[in-house]
Amino acid sequence: MTSTDATASTQVPDVGTIDMKLEVVTVPVSDVDRSKRFYQSLGWRLDADIARGDSFRVVQLTPPHSGCSVSFGIGVTTDEPGSIKRLLLAVYDIDEARADLVRRGIDVSGVFHLAGGPVPGPDPEGRSYQTYASFSDPDGNGWLLQEIKTRLPGREWEDLTATIASRAALLKETSEHHDPYEKSHAPHNWWDWYAAYMDGREKGQTPDEAAEAAGRYMQDELHIAAL
Repeated sequence: MTSTDATASTQVPDVGTIDMKLEVVTVPVSDVDRSKRFYQSLGWRLDADIARGDSFRVVQLTPPHSGCSVSFGIGVTTDEPGSIKRLLLAVYDIDEARADLVRRGIDVSGVFHLAGGPVPGPDPEGRSYQTYASFSDPDGNGWLLQEIKTRLPGREWEDLTATIASRAALLKETSEHHDPYEKSHAPHNWWDWYAAYMDGREKGQTPDEAAEAAGRYMQDELHIAAL
């Protein structure tokens, strides 16, 4: 290896800017219907149950307010049932979350923290990321509740519209693009058009694309007609 190769291999790539949101984690199970009942018993939302003959079926559920779902089924993974461990569920109040699962009939461990290994009881200093409780699905796939009250610096993605100045600029832009629509359409709630336009802009649409999307929303969903 040359000195140039050695230098290149130690360089840390820049953090990406293109959205790549983890959408689904596949969990290997042996009995689809049993697993479906179990995960629904956790209070998770059922998103899909799709079958194609006898060789393919996928079930998808999502924990409350999670951006990532879980899926399982027939013909979706070759992993051994029960082989997935340490799936983390972030919760704000671990005692409340654990009590909810117990109320639902789930066998959950006591609260513990890590100090060279699992130690009963919450983290003595009350730190985020340090307090856990565990449970498993019927196949033995392992889940952990992890209490996170405050995230560490750098652990949250920056919201580019979060500053007052940037939001003010977006509102000004929205009002300018709403003006011709308001003058050419039947009376309506301006905030409906604003919401649709801003949603488009925050998803990366150009001003013209967002204005067109807002117009379609007003027509299709709220039935606002042109004058």
